[in-house]
Amino acid sequence: MENARIIREGLTATGLTVFGGKNAPYIWVKTPNNMSSWDFFDLLLEKVHIVTTPGAGFGPHGEGYLRVTAFGTKESTIEAIARIKTLKF
Repeated sequence: MENARIIREGLTATGLTVFGGKNAPYIWVKTPNNMSSWDFFDLLLEKVHIVTTPGAGFGPHGEGYLRVTAFGTKESTIEAIARIKTLKF
């Protein structure tokens, strides 16, 4: 669960609103500026080369959110958060 903590704290530090990641390896992120989940997915993929899961894929209540997974190495998790922190929301 250390990766989940790194993600939660890192994304919160950027000003994003996050949920989960305390008892599960998934963190849900509220998309900034009313951006669609697919637009936020595209932004992260194109600008910082991070793959996430658009909330819209989970049904209408997932729209406006993005799911980030804590599976992976600690080093990759730290790198991903560092890349995301280069963006301005």
